Amino acid sequence: MPGRAPLRLHHVQVSCPPGGEELARRFWGEGLGLAEVEKPPALRSRGGAWFRSYDADEQVVAEVHVGVEDPFVPARRAHPALLLASVADLEETGSRLVALGFEVDDRERHTFDGHERLHVRDGHGNRVELLVTAG
Repeated sequence: MPGRAPLRLHHVQVSCPPGGEELARRFWGEGLGLAEVEKPPALRSRGGAWFRSYDADEQVVAEVHVGVEDPFVPARRAHPALLLASVADLEETGSRLVALGFEVDDRERHTFDGHERLHVRDGHGNRVELLVTAG
C-alpha cells in the first residue's frame, strides 16, 4: 500500500525437542550450509540454536531460529521455504541431505509454476521446502 513501509522477514522459527540441538546443527549447518550464530545472552538458557545465510556482501539473507519445545510436535505441513541460486544447487543440497540421512521428497518438484523444488524433513520431522526459480 502506498505510504506504508514495506515489511521484510527477519527470521522463521522451527522447533525441536529438548536435547535436539545437535541434530538441528547437522541439518541446518552441515546439510544446508547455514552458519550458526550465538543467541543473545538473555535467550541462551532456553536452549535451541540460531542459523544465518549470508550473501556475497555479507548481508543476512535468511535466518532460522530453532527453539526447544516441550512437548514437541513436528511441523508436518507448515514450513519455511528457502530459495537456492540454481538447479545445480538444489541437486547438490538434496544429495548432501540424503547422504546425511535426512528425508528428501521430490514428488512435487514441478508442481509450483516457475519453480523447481524439494521438500525435506529436518531430523525432528519438520518440513522445509527448498526451491529455485526455473527458467
